[in-house]
Amino acid sequence: MSVIGFIGLGQMGAPMASNLLRQGHQLRVFDINQDAVQALAAQGAQAAMTPAHAAEGAEFVITMLPNGDLVRAVLFGEHGICESLAKDALVIDMSTIHPLQTDRLISDMAERGFSMMDVPVGRTSDHAVAGTLLLLAGGTAQQVERARPVLMAMGNELINAGGPGMGIRVKLINNYMSIALNALSAEAAVLCEALGLSFDIALQVMSGTPAGKGHFTTSWPNKVLKGDLSPAFMIDLAHKDLGIALDVANQLHVPMPLGAASREVYNQARAAGRGRQDWTAILEQVRASAGLSH
Repeated sequence: MSVIGFIGLGQMGAPMASNLLRQGHQLRVFDINQDAVQALAAQGAQAAMTPAHAAEGAEFVITMLPNGDLVRAVLFGEHGICESLAKDALVIDMSTIHPLQTDRLISDMAERGFSMMDVPVGRTSDHAVAGTLLLLAGGTAQQVERARPVLMAMGNELINAGGPGMGIRVKLINNYMSIALNALSAEAAVLCEALGLSFDIALQVMSGTPAGKGHFTTSWPNKVLKGDLSPAFMIDLAHKDLGIALDVANQLHVPMPLGAASREVYNQARAAGRGRQDWTAILEQVRASAGLSH
């Protein structure tokens, strides 16, 4: 079992630390909320007075904090982790922060001779309590394997995201897509209601189509990701159908801002001569707009 400093005992951090204790690890914990610290101390953790105190003698130091500025302050500020961190210890930042901040933190730690990796988590606080978090490990292969036993005390699935800083990148993209899709799905659900369509019927249909399953796992692998843009469903037709839906919504006074924004992407694709390509060519259109086309 390992000696671990754990910093950040919020809604996610506190149950994660509890699971480490239950797995037999020795913890020294720090948070500005003393009630949270005392709750972990009652479970067998040692209360730390500062981040530096939490890091003393630790093989691993875990940070689970609200933003990148706090992670930086805890690492490099007065009484920060680096004041007492052993050179052979591994810092694991499990916070969800800006990926470019993560890159700078890892680089600044390396310049000081310290080792750091990013392992943000997926799923919810309920999973944190149950110890079934999804662990998105960004680090060298050696760091990931070294941290695996500690990480698996907090989760039940670990994905090697492909190198330092890549854990937070995949977390950010997953959250971006899920959060935006939540709003788009709400537009569709309200249009169902305005049209008098049973949501149960919509749910039955969408559960078997790209609308519910997502394009990453349905339409894209069979077409655009294979380099095949021959039309199974043309962009021109997708544009037409989207226009009908938006017109109906307008007549029923249902706001559809995300649908309207997506029509502009289809407009761009048609203007670029992609109208008779498969609808998955939208990926290539957005790549071109970002300057990433071949």
